Amino acid sequence: MQADASPSGHHLVELKGISKRYGDLLANDRIDLAIEPGEIHALLGENGAGKSTLVKILYGVIEPTEGEILWEGRPVAIGSPVEARALGIGMVFQHFSLFDELTVAENIAVALSDDWSLATVRSRLGDISRAYGLALEPDRAVWTLSAGERQRIEIVRCLLQNPRLLILDEPTSVLTPQEAEHLFVTLDKLSADGCSILYISHKLEEVRRLCRRATILRAGRVVGTIDPRARSAREIAALMVGNEVGEVRSGTPHVPQGEMLRVADLTMAPGGLHGQALKHINLVASAGEIVGIAGVAGNGQSELFAALSGERLADRADAIAIAGKGCGTVGVDGRRRLGAAFVPEERLGHAAAPTHRLSENTLISHAAAEVSHSGFILVNAAKRLAGAIVKSFDVRTPEADPQARKLSGGNLQKFVIGREIIRRPRLLIVDQPTWGVDAGAARLIRQALVDLASEGSAVVVVSQDLDELFEVADRMAVIHQGELSALKPINEWTKEAVGLEMLGVSQSQGAAHAV
Repeated sequence: MQADASPSGHHLVELKGISKRYGDLLANDRIDLAIEPGEIHALLGENGAGKSTLVKILYGVIEPTEGEILWEGRPVAIGSPVEARALGIGMVFQHFSLFDELTVAENIAVALSDDWSLATVRSRLGDISRAYGLALEPDRAVWTLSAGERQRIEIVRCLLQNPRLLILDEPTSVLTPQEAEHLFVTLDKLSADGCSILYISHKLEEVRRLCRRATILRAGRVVGTIDPRARSAREIAALMVGNEVGEVRSGTPHVPQGEMLRVADLTMAPGGLHGQALKHINLVASAGEIVGIAGVAGNGQSELFAALSGERLADRADAIAIAGKGCGTVGVDGRRRLGAAFVPEERLGHAAAPTHRLSENTLISHAAAEVSHSGFILVNAAKRLAGAIVKSFDVRTPEADPQARKLSGGNLQKFVIGREIIRRPRLLIVDQPTWGVDAGAARLIRQALVDLASEGSAVVVVSQDLDELFEVADRMAVIHQGELSALKPINEWTKEAVGLEMLGVSQSQGAAHAV
């Protein structure tokens, strides 16, 4: 039975009137939040709602401008993560902080105090692993581990410090469905043992699966605390964004209308020390359809995108063809002139130059594609086009034509997607289109991809979000350790089958294992 209060009769932790101001920006505005012992409590909100600021205050990364934190009814000042951990607060960030060259045990030891020897870590690691089903091999090098195994290291590292509150930020973003379900079982056991969990996620169905209470932030304020099990995912999303979030709809059925992209026996060496080689990749995408590519991070998605976009060149021209023209040895600009457009995973620094204004980023991207028409885009025209993108894709900006770095992640993602779609490319290849964006922005982006395909473009979507792929894709394949599975109609896949492929297990092997 989940406890309702700590032994002292108070909430485990209570935030009262927390505000954080950055100049004119009020990131948190008098936020009240209470978490009980053993509770899994969700913290929800769209991009820029104030979630990250709030948990950084709770974990001691930043100080609040106003308000107080009570720990079991006692006011506390948390001046650093070290002080947070001493109090009993642990945090697993969305992006792992591990050293690839070190072993599991070494990665855990370096994060703990000097009192922890490797022998002690190995012993305690075994205890924790057995107690919570978090299997780890102490002497395995981290670079050989899957995303799910790396996340286990982060969680175990926190658990070894006996936390009473565990903060998890988007914990399933790089997990297969099977790994995610294993995590949920672990969290349920932690909760039953009295550990409180503050759970941050954009995946509302898993919030409904795990949590009994959810606090929703909008524009830095609490707009409600609800039981997510009593609301649908669409109702929760509407509370987050302030209006109804509709479903993605296809205006016309997607009917393939002719080959637009062909990848033929593409093989490439790894791009870096721990990069993934591509092995005999074959892929066809036709005009008028969306092809989805699923996979766990680190299995070759980045390398495949670089090969398709021309950032890395193949050794044969016919390894990649766009609109029937071999271009495997042609760079990004040449492929753009064939009618292709590309949106990489990393929006700031790769998709957009941080210190350049939106109009300048538009000019950089569109100039190569326009050579065959007018030779260049005038600066004023680029400003008008950037303004049209901002309007059409609901990009919320702090000023007219701001630098890219001044936009929130979700708004910058809408801009870079819109920048490519607005010129109606014959082929669009996009890597992680809705990574880390809220429900409203995700819906807008997915709808734009569906509409583009309905107008006759070929769209290739590389994504770790299976819900996304099942919503928008017409056909799908899975990439694992640089190899691509057979491309099949979406209705021939199940999430379980995709998850097994993502783990490198064939459907027949999975069936045998289940028996």
